[in-house]
Amino acid sequence: MRCRRCGGKAVVAVRRHNAAFCKECFLTYFRVQVERAVREHRMFGPKDRVAVAVSGGKDSLALWDVLAELGQASVGVHLDLGIGEYSRRSRKVVEEFAMARGLPLEVVDIEGEFGFGIPEAARGPRPACSVCGLTKRYALNRVAREKGFTVLATGHNMDDEAATLLGNVLRWEGEYLARQGPVLEAGPGFVKRVKPLWRLSEMETAAYAFLRGIEYVVEECPLVSGNTQLKAKEALALLEDFSPGTKQSFLAAFLERGKPAFRATPVYLAPCSRCGEPTTGEVCAFCRARSGILARRERARAGA
Repeated sequence: MRCRRCGGKAVVAVRRHNAAFCKECFLTYFRVQVERAVREHRMFGPKDRVAVAVSGGKDSLALWDVLAELGQASVGVHLDLGIGEYSRRSRKVVEEFAMARGLPLEVVDIEGEFGFGIPEAARGPRPACSVCGLTKRYALNRVAREKGFTVLATGHNMDDEAATLLGNVLRWEGEYLARQGPVLEAGPGFVKRVKPLWRLSEMETAAYAFLRGIEYVVEECPLVSGNTQLKAKEALALLEDFSPGTKQSFLAAFLERGKPAFRATPVYLAPCSRCGEPTTGEVCAFCRARSGILARRERARAGA
């Protein structure tokens, strides 16, 4: 294979574009895709304070790296979820990445901050990924707002977004479909959230990380079993293999023609009576989940 841009020996093939690139041209292609996403969707500008949610996986570290390469000042925010060796390894990888590049990093110990770790939460009636996702969204927004960031960037890639869209379409989740996209604007108590990697596939972020020499956590979270999004990804991967470009077309068509048909229902937000974060009810979903986890702990102790 020959590189589309320079004619040299290609090392990465991007089938949906019927193209292949050498190392330097692929890195250029990757950066251009991120720049285009940021520009077209007005994700952030020079005056914004950008926080990047970094888990230790390839996508979030690739995002933080490419933003630094593009000269965008940003601060990493890492949540230590307390998932045994997996979380210890993730935190170590993120801290070493930040130190090697001289990038500022904020680490939040979930158990120390909220009194429980994700493994304990996973023993309840809700799936582990559900509680984990709720906790991460709550913690990242709170940290970003309290630290004065105007934008929170996450490493969601094209595969993630297409899988989420497929799940929401199959369940016809109108409220979620109305909010899905590369940008979720700021609201009362909520920091603007952006996804600069939405134009790039999971394979492409993995290739970028490899070519840039980024060490990342390869292992999947040990609590991920049963995650329905993984099944959606598998289904889309079959379609993509048969017809390269399916995921990109699915997302682009939704944003252009599908999303305008949905309107989010206006909601009244008020401070949670327990934590003060914005919520539609008296007590926010996170505080309700946290109360259930701590109550189960007390019952277990009483019965011991």
